[in-house]
Amino acid sequence: MTMSEEQIEARAQRAVALFKEGFNCSQAVFASCADLYGITDEALALRLSASFGGGMGRMRLVCGAASGMFLLAGLEKGSCTPHDNEGKMANYAFVQDLAGKFKAQYGSLICAELLGLAPRPEEPKPAERTQQYYEKRPCSEMIAEAVRIYLRSL
Repeated sequence: MTMSEEQIEARAQRAVALFKEGFNCSQAVFASCADLYGITDEALALRLSASFGGGMGRMRLVCGAASGMFLLAGLEKGSCTPHDNEGKMANYAFVQDLAGKFKAQYGSLICAELLGLAPRPEEPKPAERTQQYYEKRPCSEMIAEAVRIYLRSL
């Protein structure tokens, strides 16, 4: 599936809009592209990707934007046959390629490192979404770039 730069940018901006509506990074990336794989129920796409925000359940581990890309990679190249080693290898290679591109751009895949925050907050309560929240975090940029990286890699 080849997309024009205009189409890619429209999806990147849709992901940023979802994030600014209050969805997490993973939800924003995944839901902005899930329809390409027949997931036209946006609520389903948002639920499927909900647990990966905040670096996986707000533990500040793997970046939610990157996790959103990896979820999409499963839809693109994931195997659903138990012993399909070639299929697994193709999927893992794709994920590693996406991860390498994201890491080359931002220096890490780890949420805590990307945000300069403690690795594991004391509680699972998400931060309040205010204008200051959006201004001090690079998440919007990383979300848009994750969508671009993903779609340009197809």
